[in-house]
Amino acid sequence: MIEQVGVIGLGYVGLPLAVAAANSGFQVLGIDTNDDKIENIINGTLSIDGVRQEELVQLFQSRKLNVSTEYKLLEKSEIVVICVPTPLTENHKPDLEFVLNATGELAKHIKKDTLIILESTVSPGTTREVLAPLIEQNSDLTCDDYFLAFSPERIDPANSIWGIRNTPKLVAGTTPEATIRARSFYSRFIDNVIVCESLEIAETAKLLENSFRLLNIAFINELSSFCSSLGIDIAKVIEAASTKPYGFMPFYPSLGAGGHCIPVDPIYLTSKASAINAPIRLLDLAQEINAQSPKKFLERLNSKVGSFSGKRILVIGISYKANVADVRESPSLVLIKELRKNGAIVKWHDSLVGRWNNENSVNIGADFDFAILCVKHDNADLSQLKGIDIYDSQSSIL
Repeated sequence: MIEQVGVIGLGYVGLPLAVAAANSGFQVLGIDTNDDKIENIINGTLSIDGVRQEELVQLFQSRKLNVSTEYKLLEKSEIVVICVPTPLTENHKPDLEFVLNATGELAKHIKKDTLIILESTVSPGTTREVLAPLIEQNSDLTCDDYFLAFSPERIDPANSIWGIRNTPKLVAGTTPEATIRARSFYSRFIDNVIVCESLEIAETAKLLENSFRLLNIAFINELSSFCSSLGIDIAKVIEAASTKPYGFMPFYPSLGAGGHCIPVDPIYLTSKASAINAPIRLLDLAQEINAQSPKKFLERLNSKVGSFSGKRILVIGISYKANVADVRESPSLVLIKELRKNGAIVKWHDSLVGRWNNENSVNIGADFDFAILCVKHDNADLSQLKGIDIYDSQSSIL
């Protein structure tokens, strides 16, 4: 009999996972509380990196995949994967609201022996100390009646090399049987599934991955400022250092860390660290450095072009990385706000984002005093600037 799988949260993590599971032979039900998103998925108008619209249509037609807003439909699922966001609050603290709501609703409808897997990024101890009690509070089940595991998502939008199948997958369960079942599930559509000794190891591994990147982004941005002061081209420094075949990994300067993971996940680590009185001060400093990166770039640019007041400026690329439309935590947006605060007349071009802050993307053209390149999508035609000055936010030489 075909196993029934539920996936809660149909964003950049959940929808590709649902598609991969359906393609591997599972009967998949995707759940999302956003009515518009469900409608767009069904109509084929939702764009998620790594998901082809024709593939969705085929899965719907074959009834291998269905989507809904109704948690009650999860009653038949033997496996349920939670893939909801774990953002930050307005005070930059971990926000588990989506995870708590999804888990509480799910618990009302699960049956005995269901395997529940959390993929959302959380602080160490959350799966065991928060999810397990919440499931039991909202259901008639005890800890012996269901299986619980954690498997951190590893999705890199617009990465043409590493996808769901070939990116190694970490798993850990509350019991050996939960671990075995989780590994068996993922092994159907992922080549390399790696078992961790505990939930807490898997939870912390995810935080380490992105904290490592945050630290190195902060360091390379500091080094870029240093090189700028000396008139050294940071790109050539990185190129030279990259010839070392061991012990070095290249990172590149930018306006700071953006997106759904790198600026957010380390705070789940530092929050837990503060709670147990074991602060990780280097991460706090890295967050501070990256938050200041847009202002630091504008200080350097100001010394080059003078006052921004009254200048017409085109900002190219406002998403957090090239070839994606996601603007979450994008430092380009901070740069735009700072420029406007200083009296600049700012327009922006980003054909993937299209609309932000009730503003529309404008065409690249020469009707500006100068342009700032923040993010370059593959389809951005800089030749349309027709000779006006362009300042690259990734360069130490302006």
